[in-house]
Amino acid sequence: MSTIRVRAVRAAYAAGALALVVALWELVKFFVPERGVSIGEQRILPRTSDAALPHVWSVFTVLGQRDGSGTVGATLVRTAGFTLGLALLALAIGTVVGVLLAVLMQRFSFVERGLLPYIVVSQTVPLIALAPLVAGWGGKIVIAGEPWRPWMSIAVIASYLAFFPVAVGMLRGLQAPAKASVELLHSYSASWWETLVHLRFPAAVPHLLPALRLAAAASVIGAVVAEISTGTAGGIGRQIIVFAQQATGDSARLYAAVLAAALLGVAVTAVIAVVEFALRRYSRPAGVGSSSGGTR
Repeated sequence: MSTIRVRAVRAAYAAGALALVVALWELVKFFVPERGVSIGEQRILPRTSDAALPHVWSVFTVLGQRDGSGTVGATLVRTAGFTLGLALLALAIGTVVGVLLAVLMQRFSFVERGLLPYIVVSQTVPLIALAPLVAGWGGKIVIAGEPWRPWMSIAVIASYLAFFPVAVGMLRGLQAPAKASVELLHSYSASWWETLVHLRFPAAVPHLLPALRLAAAASVIGAVVAEISTGTAGGIGRQIIVFAQQATGDSARLYAAVLAAALLGVAVTAVIAVVEFALRRYSRPAGVGSSSGGTR
């Protein structure tokens, strides 16, 4: 199947999935009573009144409504752009930290045994508890005479989520070359660095790319949650809170803000797609097997 045909099929699937979601949304609103469905005191289906579940077209038409000095759509574009920049920064930081940790763990087996469990455990700490701590610590830091900014705390918190899939995926990729391939380079007197650059890094690309997609989604989630947890204004996370407070009178604005946050994930994923295109020559795993017992 040609590349163009594959992309067309994927686009058709994406469009079909979106159409299915819209259809299900409207079917629920049409068939479920406005007060929802309850059994005893337990509600099993949500309310479908316009205040709780607006029509799909209402979510889009609300973008043209006035909101302060501009429209709702303009506000969402501005706040989403702020969060997008922080998510990309967090993704870059998380990728660098994850790759460095993976290289360190691949080079020294005792570091992997000692550090990897803590990397896994680190992801069990809820961001809502971590965010105030990072913001408090950051307030005491001065970098090159410049005080710590609230957006820096958001970038750090979001990168905390982003580094994990990169570190794990990259480590698996660095360990992917077969023992015979590593020994072949050693027979040519290749140094550890030369083996890393010419063998392990190319072999790690097929494992790194899926990890980057996960890290991209995590960076957006982390940025939005961090904005909400730290109360930082200017981003889509804080805007969701503002519209949530107005949801009793106009829930369409809240749904529009949530939709804008979801589209941020699509935008960051598109950046990863560009990276995948640039590294397409390495995108196929080498058929050399695993090196779980290979030479480091």
